[in-house]
Amino acid sequence: MDRTHTSASPPLPPRKVSFAEDFRRFFVRGLAALLPTLITLWLLVKVWEFLWDVLGRHLIWLIRWFWVNMAGWWFVPDEPAGHIRWVWREESFRSQVVGVILAIILVYVVGVFVGNFIGRQFWRLGELAVMRIPLVRAIYPAVKQVTDFLLADRVRAGQFAGSRVVAVQPHAEGIWSIGLVTGPGLKALNDATGDEMVTVFVPSTPTAFSGYVLVVPRKSVVELPLTVEEAMRLLLSGGVLAPPVQRIERPTPPADELGSAEVTLVNK
Repeated sequence: MDRTHTSASPPLPPRKVSFAEDFRRFFVRGLAALLPTLITLWLLVKVWEFLWDVLGRHLIWLIRWFWVNMAGWWFVPDEPAGHIRWVWREESFRSQVVGVILAIILVYVVGVFVGNFIGRQFWRLGELAVMRIPLVRAIYPAVKQVTDFLLADRVRAGQFAGSRVVAVQPHAEGIWSIGLVTGPGLKALNDATGDEMVTVFVPSTPTAFSGYVLVVPRKSVVELPLTVEEAMRLLLSGGVLAPPVQRIERPTPPADELGSAEVTLVNK
């Protein structure tokens, strides 16, 4: 004779947490709290080192050279060359601070110079002269494309900053990718398909400055209510840093589903 008996399972004794599990849990929590600050500081240090190594140390050398060669003239005090080299030695923190500040000022001056028409024409002439060097000609265009994508005014204020964030289906039906409308399509494609085409740049993850270009019908893209900055943040983080208004919250299970389960025993 079969007998079915239903009863609540007895509460299980609390499991003792080991030191390794406890340490790992709190270490991950501390790492999650400190990692954004540590990465930010690391990036600032790298920018500081880059400005010092590329521009700052050479500007300090110019200061030493000017002081040594112009000592006793006008407002330049007359000091021995050894004393000048000791005051402006590269190991000194003061020299590095002055060098980095002068490097920032120099970058700003170059930006002001190329920001006007005459300066821009002179800069282009300099680029044409540099492009005549064989090895530089092979590297400079690729580097310029990357820097123009990240920093150029026409990118921030034109092509990308003013572009629309859209979703396209480049691979298969129902699989969407996030892209940026960079301009109209090609006239030959418009005439061949009879549809209005648009050019969409689909960034890669996590290097959003690389990717591929699609020319798709305008009717096949879905515009998203995102800014370019929000879309780039989403792509660089692998989808983790979604805008709060676009994030779909996971439903919380009902409270009664979190209680103890009932077990049915069948005895023969």
